[in-house]
Amino acid sequence: MDIFSRKIVGYEVHEAENGELAAALVQRTVWKEKCWREPLILHADNGAAMKSQTLQVKLQELAITPSHSRPRVSNDNAYAESLFRTLKYVPAWPEGGFGDLTQARVWGNNFTNWYNEEHRHSGINYVTPGQRHRGEDKMILKQRDAVYRQAKLIHPERGSRSTRNWQWVETVTLNPEREKRVA
Repeated sequence: MDIFSRKIVGYEVHEAENGELAAALVQRTVWKEKCWREPLILHADNGAAMKSQTLQVKLQELAITPSHSRPRVSNDNAYAESLFRTLKYVPAWPEGGFGDLTQARVWGNNFTNWYNEEHRHSGINYVTPGQRHRGEDKMILKQRDAVYRQAKLIHPERGSRSTRNWQWVETVTLNPEREKRVA
């Protein structure tokens, strides 16, 4: 997932996970997204596949900086946790699980398409991850702001509060530093 846009940029479903599959997925995702010259960071958990030598070598080849969750911190990536919650509670989630690998892959493709292109994400002012990833969100948010302001001018009696904040979110931080409190 690209944390700036929240877009699922690459995923695969396999019967098991390992470093070779992870390295191949990263390679294909970089090619698909055409971002091989970008300064990239891959933040992952501390699982065997993510820490494997095979994946570490591939990241080095692609000039991707590896980053891992802090030890004993299970929810170190709030963006991934949010995605997993959406995935688990989406109405289309199969209650009885998946019958086979093909069924899981088809469901994953459908979910990814829905999440990227239809799901309006609250963390990015209710645009889709795909819209934000393509840079369409700035114009959408400006248009929404104009509509809300115009409606407030036409019908000021409908509310005393200001309109919704449709400002573009410029900066996204994985684990922001907390302000130190002096007692």
